[in-house]
This record gives sequence, structure tokens and C-alpha cells, in this order.
Amino acid sequence: MPRFFRLPALFAALLASCAAAAAPDAQTLLQRSDHARGGGLPGIVWEIRLIPREGDRLREEQRLEVRAVDDASVAETLEPARFRGSRVLQVGRNMWLTKTGLAKPIPISPRQRMTGQAANGDIAATNYAADYGATLAGEENLDGEACYVLELAARHKHTTYDRVRYWVSRNREVAVKAEFYSVSGKLLKTALFEYGQEIPYQGHGIPFVSRMLIRDALGDGETDMRYSQAKVRPVPAAEFELGQLR
Repeated sequence: MPRFFRLPALFAALLASCAAAAAPDAQTLLQRSDHARGGGLPGIVWEIRLIPREGDRLREEQRLEVRAVDDASVAETLEPARFRGSRVLQVGRNMWLTKTGLAKPIPISPRQRMTGQAANGDIAATNYAADYGATLAGEENLDGEACYVLELAARHKHTTYDRVRYWVSRNREVAVKAEFYSVSGKLLKTALFEYGQEIPYQGHGIPFVSRMLIRDALGDGETDMRYSQAKVRPVPAAEFELGQLR
């Protein structure tokens, strides 16, 4: 075959090779994005204010303190006063609840609703890299920001959602949008993220979530989750022992 007939094929192969080299590893990108939501870190504490709304009606707010290390976290209710001291413990894929009146902690599901549109799993530290297998579905601009679009498939039945479509900023490597689906493919909720905090990690500052707005895809409910007071600090291992919940 004449050499000039082979040039287009060689050029196309070169472009494909460059594109493959430029495309990030989806699982690595997911792991990096977890850091901005408390997952995979050596010790961090933050507060969350939950503001649920149904249509035009505001429901009772809650305020919690979350303490997390790697894939474990404990969320303690600070307000309202009648729920103060209630805790949700997450260790790996397991969760428990304790509150006044309970003789011992009870197992709960990450999928159970905590308040409004926020599930128990939405409150805990995010460790999507361990819970989901990620594939790169493409790239999109979201409000002027270049994003990778990831498809996340649950690795086990203990995840908060069966499938997630996840927009991760190319430059910041943080999640900016999520769509949560049932196992049948029905869209359940959407979420938007903001990052108005910064925490030190591995010698430099990284963004940390300041807001997660979860909207019901099947109705007019939403829950505004406001994160504050994020700081890196050691968290004793005893915090994550089931016996300490009593």
C-alpha cells in the first residue's frame, strides 16, 4: 500500500492514543472527589445544618456535628434540644442509631430518610470510591465549568443509592452535581454542591463542601444541607466503637 494511504490511519490512531492518555482513571477521580466530602481523610470534624422544605412549607431544622476518619464517621445531633445526643454511627458498610429511650443501638440502613430529602447515608462521610464502581461516561460543561461525567454502579446493597450519575469538575476534582437513581433506572433525587471551605491535606489546602442541596425528582421537596466549622483534627478510635454509643 502506498505510504500516503497509510497516513490518515496512522494519524487517527495517534489521536485515539492521545485521547486515551488524556482521559483520567474514573475510579481515581472518584476517590479524589471523596476528600472534599469527608471520605478517605485521616481525621476531620464539621457541622451540618439541615433545612428541609416541602413546597412553600419549612420543616424543623436540625444541626449535627460529624466526626470522621477514613471510612468511619459518627454524626451527633446538637439541635433540636429534644434530639440532642442522638448519634448515627457509620463503620464501613454498617450503620447504627442510638437515642434517648433506646436500650441499645439499632442497625439502620443508609437509605432510610433522616429528615426531608436527606438520607442517613447523605449525612455520613462520603466514601463513594469504596461503594461504587466508576466509569467515564463523557464530558459536559455545567454552568460554564468543564466536568467529567461519571456513571457509578453500586458494588453492594448497603449503598445509599443503586446508581449515581456524577459530575466532577476537571480543574477542581470535586463533585458539582449528582443524580441518584433506583435499581430500575428511575431518577429519585438530584443534588448540587458548593465548596466554600478549605482544609489542609497532604501539605496543601483542598476545597471542602459547604452546601449540598438535595431535591426530590418526584415531588417538590428539598433539603438544604449547610456545612461549616470544618477542621482537620485527630478523632479517637473509641468514637467508632459500637459500645460507645450506649
